[in-house]
Amino acid sequence: MSDAEPQGSAIVLDYLPHGRADDDRPSYQKPPIAFAVDAEDFRLYELTLGEDADVRIADRIDPENEPEGVDRIERIEHDDLSSGARSELEYVVADLIDEEEERFVSFYNDAQPITLRLHQLNLLPGIGKKLRNTILDERKRRPFEGFEDLEERVSGLHDPKGVLVDRILEEIREDELKYRLFATGEE
Repeated sequence: MSDAEPQGSAIVLDYLPHGRADDDRPSYQKPPIAFAVDAEDFRLYELTLGEDADVRIADRIDPENEPEGVDRIERIEHDDLSSGARSELEYVVADLIDEEEERFVSFYNDAQPITLRLHQLNLLPGIGKKLRNTILDERKRRPFEGFEDLEERVSGLHDPKGVLVDRILEEIREDELKYRLFATGEE
């Protein structure tokens, strides 16, 4: 998958050539597996790989189109990830936000009220009423062009990208959130 691979929609977080450690079968019976996160809606996947699979950490795959060498794709929860995949997740989410800065800055430009008392911006960690109102006032003047512009124009918002990373990770980890902004919950 490394050379001329098509750009898929999921990024491999971890690769276990000898399968899961908690699998009691002898190692020769355990298939290799990989863990991936969807770049669009942050769904988590476990991929059971065949012998001919060429999968590496950070590869992009398309879970919708049966990638070559992948025998099975299963949707999983955060707790099902390997420890290596869990530790990579934050870095991959941050990299995705960097790659698609316009998509994520547009959240600050387009966020709407959820109820009369709750706004989408209030779901972001560290954003209360005062900071929300400052963001809303500034975006009325002109849309934010990037994270740097956002940080310069909204005093008190010190790491707008980090705030999004924290919210996305919370949505990935927590099953019972009432409101989701980025990560798709149960189907």
